[in-house]
Amino acid sequence: MAHEHKLEIFRGLVKFKSNIQKIWGVLIFLTIVTAVEVALGITKPEFLTKTYFIGMKLLNWIFIILTLVKAYYIAWDFMHLRDERSSLRRAIVWTPIFLICYLIFILLFEADYIYTVFKEGFLAWNF
Repeated sequence: MAHEHKLEIFRGLVKFKSNIQKIWGVLIFLTIVTAVEVALGITKPEFLTKTYFIGMKLLNWIFIILTLVKAYYIAWDFMHLRDERSSLRRAIVWTPIFLICYLIFILLFEADYIYTVFKEGFLAWNF
């Protein structure tokens, strides 16, 4: 018995007639997100590089968020998470989100500690 995949994206906001059209639609969405990332990486707007949020430049936060959006959407559409039960979707999606948040916390906490130690205590890097 064949299983019909949902031919819509953005929670039914955009609907397609075939799987091929849906693949092109998702490709266009992912291309737009990637183009925004590349454009921000090339231009590096000054207000985004001067503004800090939780110890990191706002531009870096935008890169992290856009990368997570792309990863989520690739898993959601191309790995067919949309068609799975909600408990499996939650287990697959929320676990990496919590892991990434935890790793970002560790990165910021340790980086701030190392910066403080070398700024106030040591004369040179001793590696």
